Amino acid sequence: MLEQLSIWRYCVRSENPSSAVNQQERLSYHEQRNWFLAGLIEGEGSLCVSIKEHKPSRFGYLVDPEFFIYQHKIRRGLLELAGSVFETGRINPKHGNEDVLVFSIVSQRWIVQRVIPFFERYMAFSCKKRDFQLFREIVMAIENKQHRDPHGLVDIVEKAYQMNMVGKQRKRPMGVVIERILRDYTPNPLAQSGEDIVRS
Repeated sequence: MLEQLSIWRYCVRSENPSSAVNQQERLSYHEQRNWFLAGLIEGEGSLCVSIKEHKPSRFGYLVDPEFFIYQHKIRRGLLELAGSVFETGRINPKHGNEDVLVFSIVSQRWIVQRVIPFFERYMAFSCKKRDFQLFREIVMAIENKQHRDPHGLVDIVEKAYQMNMVGKQRKRPMGVVIERILRDYTPNPLAQSGEDIVRS
């Protein structure tokens, strides 16, 4: 009886073209590499939006979307793999701990063209999905120049503070940042009332 059952299982497996083995064989090297990198990012990657005080800027702060992967220096090859997949990025020692290396992509252009499409395709089931949604909204807002308007920048800051454990690692309370952004902003009462304004 057991022998017949084993033979039946073997026949079912061998005749099933959608078995796990066959599916794995159908994945190209490129796809296998990308799925592996997705797993690495899930464990060791980070999306963040840094909010840097910058007194010369109009609103006192700059916002910078950033993507990182951290690894001990003995596993540098994993970060080099990330560089080959994204075809951009840099590897540097982590500030304050040179035993840890950081692969980073901070260019807005490459985040739009490489990082966001990768997350959309390979990170659909990630526990970082909520952070990614906020990250993407922020990046697209910057692409649309919304950060040049005080209320647009405030919206970006509010979304950034929802990311990564609701901003618990931020140096400044969100209210302090928003207060500075809006400090020099005075709404024009004529514009609010709908009246036309003729500029000299």
